[in-house]
Amino acid sequence: MFSPIIEHAIELAAQWHDGTYRKGRWRNEPFATPEGHSVLIPTMAHVTAVAMLVARAGWDDATVAAAFLHDVIEDENRHQQRYVVEHLHTQMGATVTEIVQTVSEQKYAEDGSRRSWRARKEGYLAQLRDGTPEAMAVSLADKMHNLWSMNQALKRGIDVFAHGPNRRALSAGPDQQFWFYQSVLKISRAFSAPQLDALRQRLEEEFDRFVTLAGLTEKE
Repeated sequence: MFSPIIEHAIELAAQWHDGTYRKGRWRNEPFATPEGHSVLIPTMAHVTAVAMLVARAGWDDATVAAAFLHDVIEDENRHQQRYVVEHLHTQMGATVTEIVQTVSEQKYAEDGSRRSWRARKEGYLAQLRDGTPEAMAVSLADKMHNLWSMNQALKRGIDVFAHGPNRRALSAGPDQQFWFYQSVLKISRAFSAPQLDALRQRLEEEFDRFVTLAGLTEKE
């Protein structure tokens, strides 16, 4: 029942994401806080939810470990450092590293400039097409949880596309989000692993809910 590779992944993810938070929250304050402070959602809550989805879908320990670590290359830590891929390979091995690389957006160009949202997403989609079923599983779980969180906020009347108290706006509007999530779903259908079916179905459900909540046209 105990998996050393998953335990190591949890530890490493918690260390890297320590002191970093999600862009917003939709639940009420869970407990009283000092005046001027608010309870934010730690990044670790998101990666744990993604890893649990992957585990429940029946994937192996290496894939679950990669799910815990899926944001370490893509996201900076609280010190604005970027995780070195070679270090991840040394810590977690080739299989986990390959999955994490496949599901990591390339946020910066070779000259160090920040790439546009569209360029990042197009690169991400290209990586998924050339990736493995394991990487697709982590992507589906990640996007499902992101979209579910977005939908929960929209359901409460929170405009996730605009800045607000203790909330950063999403980097792209509803039409662009529609394009991206629909593209992930289309790519996922090229993979036939049965463990993908439940993850794909859940993302499809959240996608349909997003279309309604965001007031968009029916999906193609």
